[in-house]
Amino acid sequence: QADTAAPAGTTATGAPVSAASPPAAPVPSESYQEDDLIGAAEGVFGKGAEGLAGLIEKVLKDQGRPNAYIAGREASGAFVVGLRYGSGTLNHKIEGKRQVYWTGPSIGFDVGGNAGNTFVLVYNLYDTQDLYHRFPAAEGQAYLVGGFTASYLRWGNVVLIPIRLGVGYRLGVNAGYMKFTEKRNWLPF
Repeated sequence: QADTAAPAGTTATGAPVSAASPPAAPVPSESYQEDDLIGAAEGVFGKGAEGLAGLIEKVLKDQGRPNAYIAGREASGAFVVGLRYGSGTLNHKIEGKRQVYWTGPSIGFDVGGNAGNTFVLVYNLYDTQDLYHRFPAAEGQAYLVGGFTASYLRWGNVVLIPIRLGVGYRLGVNAGYMKFTEKRNWLPF
């Protein structure tokens, strides 16, 4: 019987694997299905929230299926310098659920405040300890569908796409990051 396995150091297609190679895409059992994500997001924002399903469908079409997501709440405010605080539950396809917290400063031409629910799609998180870093705003796509906004944050291979719909008013352009921790931290740095 012939050995059909790919040689060591190669992918199933025979392509070489190196340290610079991106991680393999999660297999279906290790990533969340579209219906599961829409249901979880509706649990955060309310069933039938207009534009939510369309936004998630667009993100999944562009980015693929995540292997984790965070459902939570946050509040933010700014007058040139801004602060964001949040907490939620990380749902990881393999490692299960755990509580997470985040903070983040921002600076720029920004004024106002808002509070609301947040749903974060998490990609390439193979060890939940890799979440506990600062995730700067990254080059990438931003989405705006039906009042919902989604942005793109990255640290190493881990990608976060926070989806927000809040109550309040915040206007401006800013730069900053989100820092995730296992325990609540009031210092945003």
